[in-house]
Amino acid sequence: MTASARLTTLAKTTLWDSAYLALKSALLEGRYAPGDRIVLRDIAEELGISLTPVRDAVNRLTAEKILDRGGVGNGGGATVPLLNTHQFRQLMTVRSSLEPVACAAAAQHADVAQLDAIEACLFAMKRSVNEHHKEQYLAEHYRFHFGIYALCKMPIVLELIENAWLRCSPTLTLALPEYIPGLKRYEFHVAALAALRRGDAAQAAVAIRADIESARDDICLLLDKANRS
Repeated sequence: MTASARLTTLAKTTLWDSAYLALKSALLEGRYAPGDRIVLRDIAEELGISLTPVRDAVNRLTAEKILDRGGVGNGGGATVPLLNTHQFRQLMTVRSSLEPVACAAAAQHADVAQLDAIEACLFAMKRSVNEHHKEQYLAEHYRFHFGIYALCKMPIVLELIENAWLRCSPTLTLALPEYIPGLKRYEFHVAALAALRRGDAAQAAVAIRADIESARDDICLLLDKANRS
């Protein structure tokens, strides 16, 4: 992944929060992979702002255990952690526990226009694979899931889900070469959306849980293989 594809220059307003949100969005959308370096001077240049708000954003993400502090050369910063199998499995357990709950709750509140917007993300996921834009797939995948969870009307649950995603999203990039070209989990997404359109909370939750557990099993195999090599 190239640095230029990750972040967009910010308007110079509320820079402290904006830098934090920009880095969070980049992590959630899979624009950073495990081991990537977060160099303050590089991030400040990409965002078009000074070092101070970037340093604050990185410090916050480090305190939240999203990033690892480490020596990354001139300008300081942090690194994106590479989770081991046990850590990743724990985070996916959190996801498979909370996201079906949020999805079921969303079924009670979603309207047609909202579901149409979520379906647009689903189509964009498939198109990004067909056009070999694998990084874009992860961004649309994030928007699909959080488009659903935003409807659950449970902000504390949503905050916990977001934290789990922030910690495991970079590791999800490991699945790009092998699994995404075949859209292995696409049918789970289709099934979740169809259940939401029917107002079937239970089946929507089942589909989301199956999606998460499938991703967990595949990536844990990759992590185990990497640890053995």
